[in-house]
Amino acid sequence: MTDLKIGGVPEHFNYPWYLTLKNKEYTKENINLRWQDYPGGTGQMCKALRNGTVDIALVLTEGIIKDIAAGNPSKIVQTYVKTPLIWGIHVGAKSTFKKIEDLEKATIAISRFGSGSHLMAIVNAYNQGWNINELNFKVVGNLQGGIDALTNGEADYFMWEHFTTKPLVDDGTFRRVDNCPTPWPCFVIAVRNEVLENNFDEVKKVLDIINKETADFKDIDNIDEILAKRYEQKLKDIQKWLKITEWNDGKPMTKNLITRIQNKMIRFNVIEEKKNSGEFIKNMYI
Repeated sequence: MTDLKIGGVPEHFNYPWYLTLKNKEYTKENINLRWQDYPGGTGQMCKALRNGTVDIALVLTEGIIKDIAAGNPSKIVQTYVKTPLIWGIHVGAKSTFKKIEDLEKATIAISRFGSGSHLMAIVNAYNQGWNINELNFKVVGNLQGGIDALTNGEADYFMWEHFTTKPLVDDGTFRRVDNCPTPWPCFVIAVRNEVLENNFDEVKKVLDIINKETADFKDIDNIDEILAKRYEQKLKDIQKWLKITEWNDGKPMTKNLITRIQNKMIRFNVIEEKKNSGEFIKNMYI
């Protein structure tokens, strides 16, 4: 058996992995794939890829591109979710901020530097025409940290995935001021270079299994009800999310797409210089 460690956020996007693990599909291919939840998100997983505590990670595109450019010894092997991620822009329920324009000088809660909540706050500021160099950040670790920071006034707003935070909007913990979609496919699968060198065939089998699962995922009987119950969501919200979400069909990520994303990230001041796009990706289907 080949041991492989995989990580992702404990959110509805990753339910296909739960199903394939539950059905022991990797075990049938002599792969002992062990899942680890990373509630801290992409910044936490980038760190885990660097120190070898995870081999494969389901990470946000912007986060891993920034971290590979900064020396993370990993490669993107394919897109996982090819549609944009909708980021909700949230304030505390009792906040005096009412609209997006009010937030220009406000303190932003982020899970950690280099995370999606950090990078998308920069994208949003760019979209609003604000001075990116004047943004104020408060590191809070994860979603619960964001809840605490907005509730006790340590930060003013917090960006997190729209549907994950919808129950917090419904129960009055947060108030959503606006949304900000990613200007690129949202989730990719990243693998440590050492694992690609030593276990290329096993990684390819893992990808084949998950791509087969996501291809038919929306056709599973009562999948909307299953997801709503598991992730404590309203059925109508899960149905809306399923409608706007498309998983990748196994096609590799192209250098052209990486170049386009890098160009946008430079414009947003997220990265300083463009690197050879081939350095970010590994084509598993040559």
